[in-house]
Amino acid sequence: MDLVRLIEPQDEGELALIKSLLDGNGIRYFVKNEHFGSLYPGFPLPFNRREVMVHESELGRAGTLLENLTRGEGPGEAG
Repeated sequence: MDLVRLIEPQDEGELALIKSLLDGNGIRYFVKNEHFGSLYPGFPLPFNRREVMVHESELGRAGTLLENLTRGEGPGEAG
């Protein structure tokens, strides 16, 4: 099974939310560069962006979970 990119979180809060949603729904994931950014907090570097990766077979389900997040909507704000 291959890992594919799901989303690139904008900050630590968004990463925590994404991880919580995936954990709560039993979707296994890997966060590329998860701890690298903590070496230089507050200093964004183009090569240390975090990417949440999921198995290709889970991409559709994970994408559906994060649909409102990527549209900038919170829970209950679908429009």
